[in-house]
Amino acid sequence: MTLLGRTAASLALLGRTAASLALLGGIALVAPAPAAAATKNDVQRRLDSLVTADRFPGAIAAVRDRAGRTRDYTAGAGDLRTGATPPVDGYVRIGSNTKTFTAVAVLQLVGEGAVRLDAPVETYLPGLVPDGAHITVRQLLQHTSGLANYTDLIPDEEYTTGLHHYREPRELLDIAFAHAPDFAPGTSWKYSNTGYIVLGLLIQRVTGRPLAEQITTRVIDRAGLRETYFPGVGDESIRTPHPRGYDGPERVDVTAMDPSWGWAAGQMIATPRDLNAFFRTLLSGGLLRPAELAEMRTTVDASAGLWPGARYGLGLASTPLTCGGVYWGHGGDIPGFETRGGATEDGRAVAVALTTTPQEESRHQHVIGTVDAAFCG
Repeated sequence: MTLLGRTAASLALLGRTAASLALLGGIALVAPAPAAAATKNDVQRRLDSLVTADRFPGAIAAVRDRAGRTRDYTAGAGDLRTGATPPVDGYVRIGSNTKTFTAVAVLQLVGEGAVRLDAPVETYLPGLVPDGAHITVRQLLQHTSGLANYTDLIPDEEYTTGLHHYREPRELLDIAFAHAPDFAPGTSWKYSNTGYIVLGLLIQRVTGRPLAEQITTRVIDRAGLRETYFPGVGDESIRTPHPRGYDGPERVDVTAMDPSWGWAAGQMIATPRDLNAFFRTLLSGGLLRPAELAEMRTTVDASAGLWPGARYGLGLASTPLTCGGVYWGHGGDIPGFETRGGATEDGRAVAVALTTTPQEESRHQHVIGTVDAAFCG
């Protein structure tokens, strides 16, 4: 799945087709085969297999059980040049998981009465979005706006030559708005990073403050996250410790890159443990009032664009588990990194991060199967 996450080499950045969606999108997968009860060793075995059989350079994971105990895992190499192992709970680019943070900030504004979910975006950003009088805030959050996905439209060569190119949010919208919508607002579902760039601008317009500040004060700080941040303008680095990220079959090191093309749809950095803490805090009501959390978890069928059984709410997706029930999360792909996981109602949480973003569906399926096994063990 490419949730934001078109890679520099294979061009999956943030949103491809149903067969290979983006950083911020999804890939068409078959449901993971039911697994035998996963043990701690089984989780490690699966991570090892992602490295040896699926050719991921490295993997790190954090698994929290019902009792609140967290176990960390690593596999492969954190640096192919030196052969160093991946750092336990290291920082990674989280791609489209950023969308959930953006959605929480919007829904907080809804709870404060500053934004209405079913108001047209024209109300808050007059003249910005074509047909903005007929596209609602809810539709932007849920990928039912029909807006063309800008990450599908950036020329392929720009992903191989433009990793260090800074992009303003309006530049990204200009790319999308030069193309006709994919469908009339509210008539279908299709993953679109474009909607979340609009939402980032909406947050800034309504609050009068920068998006990164609002994500930090409203979401990161309230959730007590210590290892999560929104990189500043021009910051191409990742805080240490971190594994290095690689792109394409040549395994080009793309650790240092300008993530501005992801912005409100995919710019953030975190650790696996912090991702687990974020989704657990969100589900437990620590970030939203009950009414807004219920809206966030009101879903539509997204299986045609993501994977069998997937349903998408407002910046939050549910995935069925082979052992029963669902977990709530998002996932993300950005050049050099793939992340998958989420949390359940009973407090379990899983975050798996890989250090490349392959396009083969079977490899993505194995990552999702690893998440499933970690939950069901």
